[in-house]
Amino acid sequence: MQDASRPNLTRRAILGAFAATAISAAPFFPGVTAYARGSGDIRRLHFYSGRTGESMNVIYWIDGTYIPESLGEINHFFRDWRNNAVHNIDARTVDFLAATHSMLRVNEPYMLLSGYRSPQTNAMLRARSRNVAQNSLHLHGQAADVRLRSRSVRQIAQAAQACNAGGVGRYSRSDFVHFDCGAVRSWGS
Repeated sequence: MQDASRPNLTRRAILGAFAATAISAAPFFPGVTAYARGSGDIRRLHFYSGRTGESMNVIYWIDGTYIPESLGEINHFFRDWRNNAVHNIDARTVDFLAATHSMLRVNEPYMLLSGYRSPQTNAMLRARSRNVAQNSLHLHGQAADVRLRSRSVRQIAQAAQACNAGGVGRYSRSDFVHFDCGAVRSWGS
């Protein structure tokens, strides 16, 4: 008997979620139309930051090629909002977030709570909470903490775990899920 609360997600379903992204969105992003012509695989990242009030809805990958300008926009959006320090965000984390978002079949953007963290910010957060790792993957641009209003922490974490792509932390009391491109593991409740 299959657990109805857990979606039946396979590698094929994950790849299909990426392929299902609409090509019609490409004209809204300058310079992308030519790349999209005839392409069947587009990856998008859709975010909102409650900290800065900024939004981002960007196609960052088309037919096997990352778009450098889009990755630059992602790096800026995921910056440490406390001191505006920007760091390169690992594309594996970006892909992990995008795949999970597609699998959840939602139109709303993720709310970004924490992307890149400077050493100063990480030290300050560690002084306030025992849940902040000293060598957090946030310090290396390899992690993000997110939430969706329309999905529970459990639903987001289940979809992320089905990707088998990295670390997934459930923080139900704080209403967010941690994603990282480190070793495949999960924790929290």
